[in-house]
Amino acid sequence: MKTQSTPTKKILTATLNLALGLGLAFNSLASQATEDPTVVSIKRLSMEMALKAAQASIHDCRAKGIQIGVTVMDRSGNPQVILRDVLAPDLTLSISRMKAYTAISFNAATSSLERRGEGALGRVPGLFFGAGGVPIEAGGQIYGAIGVSGAPSGKTDEECAAAGAKAIEPELELM
Repeated sequence: MKTQSTPTKKILTATLNLALGLGLAFNSLASQATEDPTVVSIKRLSMEMALKAAQASIHDCRAKGIQIGVTVMDRSGNPQVILRDVLAPDLTLSISRMKAYTAISFNAATSSLERRGEGALGRVPGLFFGAGGVPIEAGGQIYGAIGVSGAPSGKTDEECAAAGAKAIEPELELM
């Protein structure tokens, strides 16, 4: 029996390694292709993060001498935290909820949607197309939205909502 030379063994070994590597890669791709594409993973705010955002909004408006109602919604549009400062009217709760719901439904600040309210969307119950709601996002992920009501202007409502979202952004960036 004749033994193969060292260069021939090296070529055969390299070819075998290449074939095994390609086989493993194909096997890996095949298993990825069979994964269920209907399963998704969605990051959500913890109750503590939602509460921190709501409280930051209240503190920002208090610093301006304003008492507000604030709602933080999760990614699915469900209320997670609802707070009303001592002197804020009850009406601020339903309006802040609509602002948060609209912001998460459109993934946009409600001030940028005001013109949409002039058409048929403006008649959809539960939506609010005035300033005061902002999405909560960080690292390319949308986690929810925050809506504020009670300030003399929607612009101030939105500033307070943005302060709440910004207060938790650094922690969300780490997720």
